[in-house]
Amino acid sequence: MRYVRGFGRFWWDFVVGDDWRIAAGVVGVLAAGAVLVWLDVLDETLLVVLVAAALVGVVLASVVAGGLAAARAARSSGPGS
Repeated sequence: MRYVRGFGRFWWDFVVGDDWRIAAGVVGVLAAGAVLVWLDVLDETLLVVLVAAALVGVVLASVVAGGLAAARAARSSGPGS
């Protein structure tokens, strides 16, 4: 059982990593893409481009949010604190 638990922890750390928001965004974008393919709404080439752009947007938004939070924390713990 220890090996199964270790295997699960490895995959959790590999997929989720440091930021759960990126993992959740990727799952959401891929699920939306799968639904669009299943419904045959868009051409496959356009869908690949849109999904890739959405994934980049999710990662970029997470990085910017993390940078803003770090900047706020640095300001609040500045030299006057």
